[in-house]
Amino acid sequence: MDPDAVAKAFVDHYYSTFDSNRAALVGLYQDSSMLTFEAEKLMGSQAIVAKLAGLPFQQCLHKISTTDCQPSGPAGGMLVFVSGTLQLQGEQHPLKFSQVFHLMPTPQGSFYVLNDIFRLIYA
Repeated sequence: MDPDAVAKAFVDHYYSTFDSNRAALVGLYQDSSMLTFEAEKLMGSQAIVAKLAGLPFQQCLHKISTTDCQPSGPAGGMLVFVSGTLQLQGEQHPLKFSQVFHLMPTPQGSFYVLNDIFRLIYA
């Protein structure tokens, strides 16, 4: 398993799904998953996807600038750090963001998001 290839495939899938159908992200989270979104903490796949689906915009487009990853622990997890821009429909200027995912393997051979931290960058 090439961690960089896994991270790229995950990032491509996550943001294309986010941009087209946020509710479909539910399969990437489990009941033990946590999201910190701009300091708001949520736990469990249903609460996380309710937050993401309820954001006050209908359409957006993520453009990824960097993706970095590291193996995490003996269980086969991965840390993935992403930075980029987020263009909201009707807005002239894109917003900069950073996001960290802690991915854990599933018995089926895929990964789920155990931890997810999202921040807009205002500088």
